[in-house]
Amino acid sequence: MPGNTNPHFVGLDIGTSTVRCVVGTADPQTGKPSIIGHGSARNQGMRKGVVVHIDDVAEAVVQAITEAERISGYHISRATVNVNGTHVGGINSKGVIAISGANREISNDDRYRVEEAATVVQLPPNREIIQFFAKNYSVDGQQNIKDPVGMHGVRLEVDAHIVTASTPTLRNLDHALQKAEVTPMHHTVSSLAASESVMTRQQKEAGTVLLDIGAGTTNLIVVEDGEVQHVAVLPMGGMHITNDLAIGLKTDLDVAEKVKVEHASLSKVTKATANVVIDKITHSFSMDDVQMIVEARVDELLEYVDKELTKIRRSRKLPGGVIITGGTAKLPGIAEFARDKLELPARLGKIENVGGLVDTVEDSAYATVVGLTLLDMLLLPDHPGGGQSAAQKAGSSAMGMVEGLFKRFKR
Repeated sequence: MPGNTNPHFVGLDIGTSTVRCVVGTADPQTGKPSIIGHGSARNQGMRKGVVVHIDDVAEAVVQAITEAERISGYHISRATVNVNGTHVGGINSKGVIAISGANREISNDDRYRVEEAATVVQLPPNREIIQFFAKNYSVDGQQNIKDPVGMHGVRLEVDAHIVTASTPTLRNLDHALQKAEVTPMHHTVSSLAASESVMTRQQKEAGTVLLDIGAGTTNLIVVEDGEVQHVAVLPMGGMHITNDLAIGLKTDLDVAEKVKVEHASLSKVTKATANVVIDKITHSFSMDDVQMIVEARVDELLEYVDKELTKIRRSRKLPGGVIITGGTAKLPGIAEFARDKLELPARLGKIENVGGLVDTVEDSAYATVVGLTLLDMLLLPDHPGGGQSAAQKAGSSAMGMVEGLFKRFKR
């Protein structure tokens, strides 16, 4: 088995419309992450990022994994998996402890204790913590400390962002994975994974919002000072544009989908009609109507994004701007539209610092699954074959944020 000599890392993106799987390894020469296999399959078992039919999801996972196994020659039994859907939410929390050591020097144990203290929050019985991000620490009132270990003090505090999810929804996802014979090594939010593959360290430090616009949901993450500040999932995506087109143009969903893929645009319209051919029948629509419908839905989505930024007082205040990924990022003119609406610099996400079969996964829809593969590499220092050294070499830009993950919540 090739995994015996060089560890393999697997990301599994279970999206509303598509399941994608990517297999990566660390390049022996450079230590850089290298993609050696990928697969995708249509998913009909989810609605807005939540499992509604376990067997359908399991079947899509098996198909995507089988294709990735065929290309990579590696048998997949475990993966880092994303958690999606509006049940995912973030809350801010604070932890405080007294330093107990004789010389008052802060140890790793003290850091774990204060993080543990921050996770003691009142949660409903049907919710659980899936990720913990330490934003910054304070020692005896001195704030904005990134790593307190080694410092001296009496009182240690941490400001944290905790991501929680619905326990029944997670169990359903795990059940689907169990049927597909895949063990989830870690659960993570889609937006964190996407940010891992497309954000530079400079963008993470300056303050950037990433929008991963999928079929049924839009995952949002704000990263500033190298730390996760806010996570949210909005119940809107590309599928809603298709539905609006079907209603507005009074046509079938398959026709509306083809109109969206071939003609939808947020740029200036140069043609008068949108023609699509399905089963040798030509359907014609006014381009003005198509554009008006698409603009209205995207405008509404960005309004919700701005509300999330307003909640954390970052509306129009992120120097790193907006990065857009996901399948709907292919909509022509979406970056310019977002720039005007959110009044921030905007660009499409581009997968960074990854080698191998990268040309086949350059599609923005693969940003999340490539990021999941990178996280699988970064979160597995105990993986046989020295995953940590490969990760350290590979991920100078990626490690900044992931070091803040509290690994005790890898369910």
